[in-house]
Amino acid sequence: MFWESGDYHGHHVRAPIGVSMLIDWLPEQPRMVRVRVRDYTCDCQPTSYELCQAGGVRFIRRISKECGGLLIAESPDAVALTINELWAKLLKGAAR
Repeated sequence: MFWESGDYHGHHVRAPIGVSMLIDWLPEQPRMVRVRVRDYTCDCQPTSYELCQAGGVRFIRRISKECGGLLIAESPDAVALTINELWAKLLKGAAR
């Protein structure tokens, strides 16, 4: 459910189950356009995720709480359909 629909708490990512896809996490990219967070997971865990959109493409941002700071990484950019499918797999525990 996207946050615009009223789920303000965020999703809880399921534990990995037969992970079929490993996401190639890259360092956070500087962007010339505004990034819009379309959906997100609950930040009660050490790692949370955001489904982001910027400049006509989508990507997933991973935010890890480490050593008193935040480590941010991003998936490669792709069209909305591709990233939405990856987002669903991530939430179900089938991608990491």
